[in-house]
Amino acid sequence: MKRLLTLMLVTAGFSLPANAIEYRTVDAAAVLYDAPSQRGSKLFVIKRDTPVEVVVSLEGWSKVRDAEGGLAWIEKKYLSEKRSVIVTANRAEVRQKAEEGSPLVFAAEKNVALEYLEAMPGGWIKVRHLDGQSGFVRANQIWGL
Repeated sequence: MKRLLTLMLVTAGFSLPANAIEYRTVDAAAVLYDAPSQRGSKLFVIKRDTPVEVVVSLEGWSKVRDAEGGLAWIEKKYLSEKRSVIVTANRAEVRQKAEEGSPLVFAAEKNVALEYLEAMPGGWIKVRHLDGQSGFVRANQIWGL
């Protein structure tokens, strides 16, 4: 009986779907808290267009992780389904084509937010700067995928 129960638990674990990582973008500057309540301690303000990873979701609140790994709570009303990424390299090179030798469109400094457009083969991501320029950046130069 014990073996049957163990076998059932093990096989049930393998049949469950894996949880996908869920990213959102901060829609407007918002306060981050240490607890899912406005009565919690205010930690800091997060700026608009910053990507975050949703770790826990409760009614009206989400616990999010930022690019540096910090965790905090934010009211869900400040999160958008629009996707953005943030530059984690000192300088990310955005190119005309998803090729290393392609001409440079622009360079983005660390902590600049870019709109995520689509993933391309070979580790390239199509992005757009807030001023409208778009191109391709290497996935290892950004966070929020």
